[in-house]
Amino acid sequence: MLFWILVAVMTAAVAAVLLLPLLRAGRSADIADAHDAEVYRDQLDELARDRAAGLIGVDEAELARAEIARRLIAAKARETKAGPATSERRNRLAQVAIMVLFPAIGLGLYLATGNPDLPAQPLAARLAEPGNDLNILIAKAERHLVDNPDDGAGWELLAPIYFRNGRIEDSANAYREAIRVLGASPERLDGYAEVLIALADGIVTKDAREVLQQSKSLDANNPRTRYYLALALEQEGRREEAKAAFEALAKDSPADAPWLSLVNRHIAALAGGTEQMVPGNPTEQDVAAAAQMDADGRKQMIAGMVESLAGKLKENPDNFEGWMRLIRSYVVLDQREAAADALRTALKSFPPESENGKQLLALAGELAIGAEGNGQ
Repeated sequence: MLFWILVAVMTAAVAAVLLLPLLRAGRSADIADAHDAEVYRDQLDELARDRAAGLIGVDEAELARAEIARRLIAAKARETKAGPATSERRNRLAQVAIMVLFPAIGLGLYLATGNPDLPAQPLAARLAEPGNDLNILIAKAERHLVDNPDDGAGWELLAPIYFRNGRIEDSANAYREAIRVLGASPERLDGYAEVLIALADGIVTKDAREVLQQSKSLDANNPRTRYYLALALEQEGRREEAKAAFEALAKDSPADAPWLSLVNRHIAALAGGTEQMVPGNPTEQDVAAAAQMDADGRKQMIAGMVESLAGKLKENPDNFEGWMRLIRSYVVLDQREAAADALRTALKSFPPESENGKQLLALAGELAIGAEGNGQ
């Protein structure tokens, strides 16, 4: 019953909005005609005064009086006949259409296609019961954090979710807030450093190194911290130091550690004397230059590196690490369609059932990239 009352009120409100200009139009036309007639009467009086004062001749006065009289008669005719007979009639037809026809058509369409018994789903209710809708879950968490900015656990929960959905800057802010409220820990600091590295398209910047050093001071054996610090040495061109750091990490890692294959590839590349492990990796000069750039300049530099990396992968499609880096880079640049295309191309060289293919699909799941059309 409440639904139909609301429908009636809304219909009346809309009809009033539509009728108001029509009512004003009718009154405006009547006022305009009355005003014209009054002007012509004033002109006749003025003409009589001019004739009496000798300012105008007899013949000219008669001609002017005849013309003004003609116009006065026409105005009176519009006022008494045309308005009620035509304009007002059309106005009334339009009013009837708005008051009767339009609501009837709308009601008929709703009864044919609508469902008045369907329960309402306002945003507040969906936020209370989000189900599996990730966007609603995120919105619910964000609304909670607006009201409770010192909920460190909420920030810590939201930070990796932002990262997986490509909202890298939001992820960085969430990690900062979590560290502010809960304090520094190796997990929070490493997560924050990883986001800073992603924002710089894989470059371990000065800020990221400082965060990693802080994490190392809390846990010197954390493999995640040690990996990124070794990567920083490699990017700076300190190859021997980087190789020693990767070898030490490999030695201290369990035989089934998931990161061990990646560490061993770095060691092999550094031991083999190759110039760069991944095409397009920044040189020491690139890292120094990126640290001095503003956000726009760094983004342009990153886009150039990504374009260069994509070109080299066309020539050497068997570079697994290159594809991993390219896919993540496209997501950082918010080019998700390009990331999906790169994923499909990479899976041609590394089938989904292979170990590398599984890692590619795992990365796609982490970044919420679809792999449709990959020929699986």
